Amino acid sequence: MLGYYDNKHMKKYFILALLVAVQAYGAFAQKDGDAKTILNGLSKKYRSYSSIKTDFVLTVDNKQAGVQNTQTGTLISKIQGNKFRVSLYQPAGKKQVIDQEIISDGKTQWTYMVDEKEVQVNDAGQGDDAFNPAQIFTIYEKGYKYVYNGLQKQNGKTYQVIDLTPEAEKAQFFKIRLMIDKVKKQIYNVLVFDRNGSRYNYTLKTTTPNTPVADAYFSFDAKKHPGVEVVDLR
Repeated sequence: MLGYYDNKHMKKYFILALLVAVQAYGAFAQKDGDAKTILNGLSKKYRSYSSIKTDFVLTVDNKQAGVQNTQTGTLISKIQGNKFRVSLYQPAGKKQVIDQEIISDGKTQWTYMVDEKEVQVNDAGQGDDAFNPAQIFTIYEKGYKYVYNGLQKQNGKTYQVIDLTPEAEKAQFFKIRLMIDKVKKQIYNVLVFDRNGSRYNYTLKTTTPNTPVADAYFSFDAKKHPGVEVVDLR
């Protein structure tokens, strides 16, 4: 069981959990009127932004396997053109050292593994680590039910709690719990329940809208990374 949590696999699951978390911003799910009102309000707000920068902390916990891992990262997403860049940092030390990056200009996606000195190239939306947080406003229009579970107070703040469940019986995640800051009207925390017993706890530390960013930031320039092997999987 422990072999299931090797470093490469864990990186993939950090990314998958991140996908679920950031895409929850656009949840238009059905079944519960209160939840629909809250989620539609979130979607309207984030649709008004040209870009979003989020610093996050993600903890993966599986008590059965005796595993708990925490990783920090930054996501910058540009709404127009479906562009994004995710930077995952090494867990040790106070200085943020990039461990892995996932970059997309909307057409091509690069997965850059720093320690391995390798970048894998796929068409956008393809490959094992493929995701597109630029589509956060539409991903949950279909395939999820939801229910509003009331208010929860934590550290002096009030959060609205919404649970989403996939309609597909064999979905990898069987429940997603959103905690939404009632005052700021922003997602604060996402807890993802995996069928293998893992829980992915994603907390947004900061959310900065309309961050100035050039289009060149959403591509990988091999000339600036000498010695990195480029593996084209297209």
